[in-house]
Amino acid sequence: MTASEQPMIHWIEEDQPRSARWRSENGNPAPKRVVIADDRMTADSAYRLACEGTGMLWRGDFQNARQLLQALARRAEPKPEKRGKPRKQPVSPTDAFNLHRQAQSQRARTLGMLLLPFEADYSISLRRAPDVQLACNEAYGAPAEPFVASLRELLGLIGAHEWRKKGVEIAALGARIHPHYGVYSPVRGEYIGLVEAAPLPSTKLAFDIGTGTGVLAALLAKRGVERIVATDMDPRALRCARENLVRLELDGQVTLLQADLFPEGRAPLVICNPPWIPARPSSPIEHAVYDPESRMLRGFLGGLAQHLEPGGEGWLILSDLAEHLGLRSRAELLAAIEAAGLKVLGKTDIRPQHPKVSDEADPLHAARAAELTSLWRLGAA
Repeated sequence: MTASEQPMIHWIEEDQPRSARWRSENGNPAPKRVVIADDRMTADSAYRLACEGTGMLWRGDFQNARQLLQALARRAEPKPEKRGKPRKQPVSPTDAFNLHRQAQSQRARTLGMLLLPFEADYSISLRRAPDVQLACNEAYGAPAEPFVASLRELLGLIGAHEWRKKGVEIAALGARIHPHYGVYSPVRGEYIGLVEAAPLPSTKLAFDIGTGTGVLAALLAKRGVERIVATDMDPRALRCARENLVRLELDGQVTLLQADLFPEGRAPLVICNPPWIPARPSSPIEHAVYDPESRMLRGFLGGLAQHLEPGGEGWLILSDLAEHLGLRSRAELLAAIEAAGLKVLGKTDIRPQHPKVSDEADPLHAARAAELTSLWRLGAA
């Protein structure tokens, strides 16, 4: 969305009508009502306004705003069960997933009601405000005009900026991958290990569908594949992948292409790590996790046979978490593979190691504890 397409928000300040552009990279709608808030506002008052959907444009100390946001987050946590009034329990894994998503969405809306004013150069004219110009430039691009955004989003931008600087250590590469804002970070390293260990059907050419940070394209190049064509629909992802490949000195082996799924032609190896959960994303970055109606998965399967060289392999990297949540069955996946004129040549599994696997307080703990990530080796039937 360009600056001119972003909605305006309006408020009254010093008895005068004011307005500014609303900005939300997460796709959150502009609050319909905005009031002025400062250091005198209590957390209880702020929480009540936030739950009503009223935006609070902050004019006080920046660090006090951060403390207020933390207080709002504590109030937004699920309340302990009252005696005699047990909390509604999900009746199925799917119900648990939907309730969890609903709670996440409500929490995000509530915490997104604490707003900050940004100048045209991304500076913030508040006491003790940090310099966030570089983080904003990385996420938003070149500045255009003053705007208003949520403090919660700004903290996400700052966090993404730190991830981009620090990078994620990838043992299989012996190097770090640096994710950009809005590009999913390869923190789930188990799927990278599957690609590292799988026997290559050829080292001549490979297609990497939905490259993201470029981590799998880099790994294939590191493993000796002479030429990789890596595609993605998101310009941010392509910029991120290019920067990572240049840093790793692998850009000579990888061609980056903006495309919906496949490039033209055929390859002896086509690899894809689609979003694992067939559900609607609530923000742009969630497109890396949520795939409505399994669009990307079905698109990859449906076009794979036409892009494989004779005897070639398609590597599908997929978690079975959706199966444990009741969102997709194994039978549906196998039927989609068969309907696409494909056959399973082999499958390698690995159990995830991320912290939520052992977090019994997680509403989705049962599904996460049973999850396996798999590399499916597919060939034309």
